[in-house]
Amino acid sequence: MPNHRLVVEYDGTDFEGWQRQPGARTVQGALEAAFLHVTGVTTDVHGAGRTDTGVHAEGQVAHARVETRLAAEALRRALNGVLPRDVAVPALEVAPDAFHARRGARSKLYRYRLWTGATRSPLRERTSLWVRAPRDLAAMRSFACGLVGRHDFTSFQAAGSSTPSTVRTLSRCEILGRWGGDVAVELEGDGFLRHMVRNVVGTLLEVGRGRLDAAGASALLAARDRRLAGPTAPARGLCLVRVDYADFPAESKGLDPPAG
Repeated sequence: MPNHRLVVEYDGTDFEGWQRQPGARTVQGALEAAFLHVTGVTTDVHGAGRTDTGVHAEGQVAHARVETRLAAEALRRALNGVLPRDVAVPALEVAPDAFHARRGARSKLYRYRLWTGATRSPLRERTSLWVRAPRDLAAMRSFACGLVGRHDFTSFQAAGSSTPSTVRTLSRCEILGRWGGDVAVELEGDGFLRHMVRNVVGTLLEVGRGRLDAAGASALLAARDRRLAGPTAPARGLCLVRVDYADFPAESKGLDPPAG
């Protein structure tokens, strides 16, 4: 059965996350309904990651095994013709049979958007967190540098989570932009714990207001205690920008490179 690899973009505001749930509106559910409508076949769509309620994606990657007489481009157009307005498939191709969206992922790039203007921005309301009080970006950047590398990120994992290992590698943790406008926090790594990015952002904002030590990243990581880190930033500012694979370069996805 042909294996299809697709890139998915969605506004997560009105979805209860990626994963299919009974009685809930989810991205996975919307995609599977679209495949059924177009092909007449029930299909499981597997994503590279299970984004939470309210989290967005520019470059979520998924795979679906489905028999259809439609060529890849025709299938993509047909899916977009029936999908709801807050989800789309900008790219779709027939993939190698062994391709698995989650298991094959080498790294992911997340971006958290902050709006730091003096006046609220209606156009950014669904995709950015408005932070009015000034923050020390230099202190935030100093702390962010201390998170890069291979560490145990227990202090940034959602309370009550369970996973075989809490060790992850961050290759990037950068803060882009200037206070008073759009600011983006970008994290790229080989994997992320539940709410890890949002907990890092909440911690960085506490560093920026002087409540946590800018040089304290190492101590916080070593403590392995979620209670010592900052609050969880709201979901609406978070976006999965890109998922990378050995045989699936970012430039093939029709996506712009990350800022910075």
